[in-house]
Amino acid sequence: MTHEQKPESAEFRTREAQRRTRGLSARPIRQSVAFEFIDALHRHHDRPTGWLFGISAVDMTDAICGVCVVGRPSSRKKDDGLTVEITRLCTDGTFNACSFLYGAAWRAARAIGYRRGFTFTDPEESGASLRASGWVQDGETPGRSWSVPSRERSDKHPLGRKIRWRIEVQP
Repeated sequence: MTHEQKPESAEFRTREAQRRTRGLSARPIRQSVAFEFIDALHRHHDRPTGWLFGISAVDMTDAICGVCVVGRPSSRKKDDGLTVEITRLCTDGTFNACSFLYGAAWRAARAIGYRRGFTFTDPEESGASLRASGWVQDGETPGRSWSVPSRERSDKHPLGRKIRWRIEVQP
């Protein structure tokens, strides 16, 4: 940093973010390892049900600093064989790891033929990482229990409304 650059300037913040993100690498991750990471660090969810593939973000020392779990869509209407859902993303707080993982997961899914992706956030989450990696807000869901009289379940997750995000292959 030169004396002319102020730490609060947009130019400085952008350069600093690029410097820190350059140290991250995407690696495949086993389901059991990803789930252990989620069990240890996720703020409000347990490990997800289902798995298509997982990606980890590792730093320059090969330490895992985040994981992303990609699965089939939770909505049967969206489960057309060409759609994925990011069912869990969890980091240890490493700068830009969320954006890095959202981008890496979508590139991997697109590379094997998926055409669209969905994920959900709580309303109090800004979505900055999703926007930074090309996702767009697609609507809101009321957030309700998966338990129905014909198939009762115990809910271990927040039941409030959710923000739905989408990304698609551009024609």
